[in-house]
Amino acid sequence: MSDKLFEPVELGAIHLKNRVVMAPLTRSRAGDGDVTHDLHVEYYAQRAGAGLIIAEATQISPEGKGYIATPGIYSPAQIAGWKKVTEAVHSKGGKIVLQIWHVGRISHVNLQPNGQAPVSASAIRAEAMSHDGTDYVPASTPRALETSEMPRLVEEYRQAAVNAKEAGFDGIEIHAANGYLIEQFLRSGTNKRDDAYGGPVDNRLRLLREVMDAVLTVWDANRVGVRISPFSPGNGIGPDAESVELYEQVIDALEPLGLAYLHAIEGATGGGRDWPEGAMQALRKRFSGPYIANNGYDRDLAIRAVDSGEADAVAFGRPYISNPDLAERLAKNAPLNPPATENVYGGGAKGYTDYPKLAG
Repeated sequence: MSDKLFEPVELGAIHLKNRVVMAPLTRSRAGDGDVTHDLHVEYYAQRAGAGLIIAEATQISPEGKGYIATPGIYSPAQIAGWKKVTEAVHSKGGKIVLQIWHVGRISHVNLQPNGQAPVSASAIRAEAMSHDGTDYVPASTPRALETSEMPRLVEEYRQAAVNAKEAGFDGIEIHAANGYLIEQFLRSGTNKRDDAYGGPVDNRLRLLREVMDAVLTVWDANRVGVRISPFSPGNGIGPDAESVELYEQVIDALEPLGLAYLHAIEGATGGGRDWPEGAMQALRKRFSGPYIANNGYDRDLAIRAVDSGEADAVAFGRPYISNPDLAERLAKNAPLNPPATENVYGGGAKGYTDYPKLAG
């Protein structure tokens, strides 16, 4: 095996010093007003050895929030908080993009403005949990977004892209995975609409297309990525018999845009690497741009994926929680700190910024 994983690569206009990517990781440590603060600055700066950091999922509006203490990108204070993070990462020679997020139905009325119902493609409750600051609670039944509301929703994505640029990010990633709002529109099991956003796959793709059109008025396509999860059952949404055909059309819609990258969760989010035989590989071949592989990769598997051309870079999630210098450890084939089991979500510095780096 070669050292290609540790060599530079261009993802569109974003130059990576190596192909080890820090996956977006919700850690639920935002402060009042869902603002990042000094602890986030330290946390992300510690991990600037990654070729690319994809910052944790960040809601585009108060309505887009699904868990306590997740950060936003819609207020001046949030922009200012994130700017401190990007400046710290850049000062360490790192690159960082922001994952832009709307949870849709994966929320609870206690987290919504004025205690309103969450929104989704259709009024179908998710078999999923949220955390409202007191406990894990079943997701609330959503209401279906009105057709007349869709321009407002798309504008919120566009404004989030504007705000991410103001905050100094190197690019953005649109979160279209893990059963959140965009995937709720894509999947027939969660989209029972009879308007222009429902029914045939081409209609269910409309929101994703409109979001992409909107954010590409703000960012050049070569600084925009998209995350998908074709075969993940995350948040009670899939996979199903339609998954292959659906994601063929999703990727075909993204292919002509000239994106910085496609970021795919291969198999079940945080779980097994299972999919119909050959399906993930066939989907990957439909996208000619840079490809970030994600889910269950260790050092050897990542090296093989990059050496073979199956992936241009590999994203690591959980190992980055307890190994702030993961890219260096992988390059040196050094031991990893044990996986984190406590203080993954919420809290302060413990279990967040106190993991040791390699000596010397």
